[in-house]
Amino acid sequence: MKEPSRQERWERRSQIPLFLCAMAFAVAYAVPIVVPDAREPVHRACTLTEWAVWGAFAGDYLVRLALSPARKVFVRTHWLDLIAVVLPLVQPLRLLRVVSTLLLVGRRARMAPQIRLTTYVAGAVVGLMMFGSLAVLSVERDAPEGNIRNLGDAVWWSFTTMTTVGYGDHSPTTGLGRVLAVGLMLSGIALLGVVTANIAAWFVSRFERDDRVERAQTAAITELAGEVRALRAEIARLSGATAGPDAGAVVTADTVAAGGAGGVPARSGVRVGSPCPAGDGRTGGSA
Repeated sequence: MKEPSRQERWERRSQIPLFLCAMAFAVAYAVPIVVPDAREPVHRACTLTEWAVWGAFAGDYLVRLALSPARKVFVRTHWLDLIAVVLPLVQPLRLLRVVSTLLLVGRRARMAPQIRLTTYVAGAVVGLMMFGSLAVLSVERDAPEGNIRNLGDAVWWSFTTMTTVGYGDHSPTTGLGRVLAVGLMLSGIALLGVVTANIAAWFVSRFERDDRVERAQTAAITELAGEVRALRAEIARLSGATAGPDAGAVVTADTVAAGGAGGVPARSGVRVGSPCPAGDGRTGGSA
């Protein structure tokens, strides 16, 4: 069995701590939006938590880069991780930290072999809907012509946008809100395609498995039929070999009547040349 590399061991050990960091980021991001009247220390603590979580994911990227045996290949194959790490440094906006954290969490979740595709898709749907709702609420709440004023409206808008239904009762009016809408639409289409493909692959694999079982049963029945035919032929051969020496040795009344036994009177079923009963001096018959 191949021993895991140092990078693989690090990724396995850091999976749960990074997941807990992502949960902390979700709480820190949601509190100032859901409770906008919170005191300043609360807002400051949430902001520090967001940056700390981003720093944890950035440190994870740097550690994996240092442990990688081929660093150029690592950078080339993990370019999305690099963009997610650099993105918040371009302009310190909270929305950029949300995007980068979502990207980093998604990339690390894909690396975990114990996380199944269905679980990943469900988590992505919940995460995108939650962060999309909070982001659009923070952008549209104070917009002069905005109609997304509370968390319920934001969640409803996020759900209808991700499912590409778009009732139109709530819609963003700011430029950043429309950018969020485009991102949710594309994400919803992509996730819907993943779910559809996963369901189709499940049905195909199920049909292939049933077909393999049916073919195996058919082959077993064919083999059993051949064995039965061979067994019947062997039984017929053994029966013919056993009956061969006795064939024609029994003289019946019909053969005697036809003179086939030399006219010697004998009872039906008595063999030719069999000894007479005791005290009878005649041969080949009885009184």
